[in-house]
Amino acid sequence: MKSTFTLALLVLFTFSGCSNTEPEEPLNDDTTRISVNTSDIKTPEKLPLVKDRKIKNLIFMIGDGTGIAQLYSGQLNLAGAAGRLNVQTMPVTGLVKTYSADNLITDSAAGATAYSCGQKTDNGMIAYLPDGTHCKTILEILKEKGLATGLVSTSGITHATPASFATHVESRNNYSEIAEQLLVTNADVYLGGGFEYFIPMEEEGSARKDDKNLIPKFEAAGYEYLSSTEELINATGDKLLGLFAPGGLPSENRTPTLAEMTEVAVNTLSSGDNGFYLMVEGSQIDWGGHANDAQYVLREVRDFDDAIKVVLDFAKEDGETLVVITADHETGGMTIQEANEDNSEMSIYWTTDHHTGVPVPLMAYGPHAIEFTGWFENTEVGIKMARLMGIEEFPAINE
Repeated sequence: MKSTFTLALLVLFTFSGCSNTEPEEPLNDDTTRISVNTSDIKTPEKLPLVKDRKIKNLIFMIGDGTGIAQLYSGQLNLAGAAGRLNVQTMPVTGLVKTYSADNLITDSAAGATAYSCGQKTDNGMIAYLPDGTHCKTILEILKEKGLATGLVSTSGITHATPASFATHVESRNNYSEIAEQLLVTNADVYLGGGFEYFIPMEEEGSARKDDKNLIPKFEAAGYEYLSSTEELINATGDKLLGLFAPGGLPSENRTPTLAEMTEVAVNTLSSGDNGFYLMVEGSQIDWGGHANDAQYVLREVRDFDDAIKVVLDFAKEDGETLVVITADHETGGMTIQEANEDNSEMSIYWTTDHHTGVPVPLMAYGPHAIEFTGWFENTEVGIKMARLMGIEEFPAINE
């Protein structure tokens, strides 16, 4: 009798704990429905594997906060269920584990440092290791080898991801110091937002706490300073500093777009004979995830994918360019479910307004792209890119 009663309680407890078959309400109820493109649209063809040869140029693209759901929701909305984005045309796909040195859930600083340095670090650190040493980034090493280098971002150019390729600070929040270090690093192209940390505190829009004005210093170092889309498109210098907003670039009606900045960066860096290294970040897919705003995510995926088309078009024609695309982490725990009756709409649900620990997609095209298939530590991706670019000693420490 006792055992029967106990079994009944166990069954009741078990089913009462999982009997709610209705999905939980999303954190943001305003943007849970996305439209699915049901028109007959032409989508890009899949790209083939290309013959391996020495790599002259490396373009590394990071969709901040971008997981499978972010890309697939973009596909559904832009190209429909049977279509594909430009990023989905790439012939090689892998997966990346993203944890940092001190947390299973990475932030962008540690996530980008793993790619730029090939080493794990603590959350919040920018190319700076837990023991206090500074890791040498792939951008810095390739610059020493004579390659042109550049960073493009839709966030402020001093934000964690771009900063992790060209500066070394213990805290990602040291934006003013990051801006000063970008001048010292002297990469050929910096394009994005964030002039708030380049102008003195007395000027409108400044976020500095001193009277340093870095823009004239960049100009004295040979940079052409750009502050509008028109100036960007008409730029002629071989060194460019483009700052198009106080902080991140506006998401709606963005100008310049990530594609426009990327095209100018590629054209500028490819004008030399020694090859180039370019990191391009679609920063605000992450911001849309933090806001649990599906429409924000869709805008940013489209902007990022348009930039991917620019890069792939260049790589297809050039033949010596390796393109690697991934994310630093996923944001929002985004998932897609509940199609309506005619499959013209889907619901988006979120599990958090922060980062998650799920692996992120990795795509590659160009010479030696096949080496990026499989499961990887994020550090392995950085090390592999460095090796393919002829860097023998990597990871490395700044002396």
